[in-house]
Amino acid sequence: MNHESWVTVACTINGSAQQFTLSPATPLSTLLRSHGLLSIKQGCSVGECGACTVLIDGVAIDSCLYLASWVDGKSISTLEGESVGGEISKIQQAYAKSGSVQCGFCTPGLVMATKALLAKPHQKPFTVQEIRRGLAGNLCRCTGYQMIVDTVRACEQE
Repeated sequence: MNHESWVTVACTINGSAQQFTLSPATPLSTLLRSHGLLSIKQGCSVGECGACTVLIDGVAIDSCLYLASWVDGKSISTLEGESVGGEISKIQQAYAKSGSVQCGFCTPGLVMATKALLAKPHQKPFTVQEIRRGLAGNLCRCTGYQMIVDTVRACEQE
């Protein structure tokens, strides 16, 4: 590949400043996985499943559709950044406690989407419709979704 057309981007990933030189066509999911952030799952690669959900400046984004060249100056959060000192986050704890974690493939994306949803200003508690709308685009083939809705509700109460 012609390296003259590559771009350099600087961003923050899980609180750590990073700089990359890459092809402008590189998906963000590919960049993150190539740097060891394996919570970003490669599911559909077309923005349908949500398994690759990350937060970019606090907004849940399918990283398979987002070009890595667009992250210049932005802050990216992945599931790896949710654990502090070996302790998993309150959202992760709620997913584990509720039984919402079954095969686990969708869980990282759902945790990140839940974090973005709970950060939105709203009148508590969310309605079931609001939770389902907030997590739309994150597919789970194991749970039937009710446990996931219950998990978000449990997170709101903490």
